[in-house]
Amino acid sequence: MTQRRVALRVRDGLVVALVLGLAASISLSEASLVALAVCLVWIGHLRSWPLLGPIAAFAAWSVIAALVSAAPSESLSSTKSLLPLATLWIVVGALDDSVTAQRFLARLLSALAVVSVLSIAQVATCTPDRYVATPPGWPHVVSSFIGKCRRAHGFFSIYMTLAGVLATTLAAMLPQVVAGGARVATVGAAWLVNAVALALTLVRGAWLGLAAGVVVTLSGVGRRFFLIVLIVAVTIAMLAIPSVRERAATMAHAGDPTAGERLAMLHAGLQLVREHPVAGIGPGQVKRAYPIYAPPEALRRHTSHLHNTPLQIAVERGLVGLALWLWIFVAFFVRTGRILRRVPATATADRALVVGALAAVATFLVSGLFEYNFGDTEVLLVTLVAMALPFVVERGLEGRTA
Repeated sequence: MTQRRVALRVRDGLVVALVLGLAASISLSEASLVALAVCLVWIGHLRSWPLLGPIAAFAAWSVIAALVSAAPSESLSSTKSLLPLATLWIVVGALDDSVTAQRFLARLLSALAVVSVLSIAQVATCTPDRYVATPPGWPHVVSSFIGKCRRAHGFFSIYMTLAGVLATTLAAMLPQVVAGGARVATVGAAWLVNAVALALTLVRGAWLGLAAGVVVTLSGVGRRFFLIVLIVAVTIAMLAIPSVRERAATMAHAGDPTAGERLAMLHAGLQLVREHPVAGIGPGQVKRAYPIYAPPEALRRHTSHLHNTPLQIAVERGLVGLALWLWIFVAFFVRTGRILRRVPATATADRALVVGALAAVATFLVSGLFEYNFGDTEVLLVTLVAMALPFVVERGLEGRTA
């Protein structure tokens, strides 16, 4: 009994470490997840495997696509990026009930709020000589934070990662902000700070992803008028920031160079899919193929990804791989929709968790139309954490009916 109590305390400490890692450090996240998996096996909590069928099928096909690629050894090595998918089952096993899940999500929002405050300062104190460069003469940890600071990136290597993590977490927490509650002022303040940092990343795809999450939240929660007023007010406030306003204006600019580069990647990707429709060219092989298939108008002649998740999956794993990847998320939406219908209307907090998970995944998928975020481990981990929450709620529902 004493050993079990110690194991549970170790688990709880690892969950806190995971929260901190998700907010600021991929190394801490991965180490925490491995340790959590070992701990959960020890105490017998790693026994629920939602979405196992589609995830296993996608992983198996990825291995097949690697084996039939032009560089099997290198391609097989790239399939190790599938290991983070186990995060879904680890988090389901680590969270005892919906109250624990709400606490986990609130801690993540708070940890990100600290990172966001630092990220806002990162941009506010940035000088022209550090816009796109890392200053010499500083310790690496410091120089990596204060360098390349024209766009907020927090402790991550690039602003797109921070944007993806923030957008997914904001979408997951928005239903709880709307639902209110005893800590709504604290949660709301943290949410707004994170929204400012997201704006300062200047990542338009993440903005559009969060917009999709807002639409899902509107369809799943009450107090819709309050939510609409909140989003309109936040949007107006963000557009008051000159850099954000200028970046938003480029969305309607036909000659935007970034959009032109995305179109060049789309052209090359579709050609690769036409030539390798079944199994693709193999995971990790875009970097070999793109210089050959990049159209003349492409300014960037080398890349390892095509800034579009479905396209990247289809190119690397073929249309079969794309269908299996889509199966994961279709299965998630179908099963989570069923869970939501089972949650009583009076269980506001549980409904907010489930709707937030739906909103977070919608944010991830829409953002992925503009960035290969399935290959961005930090963003994928936060998404998988959100995907785990409905299954924690489901376990509680089954316990009450047993």
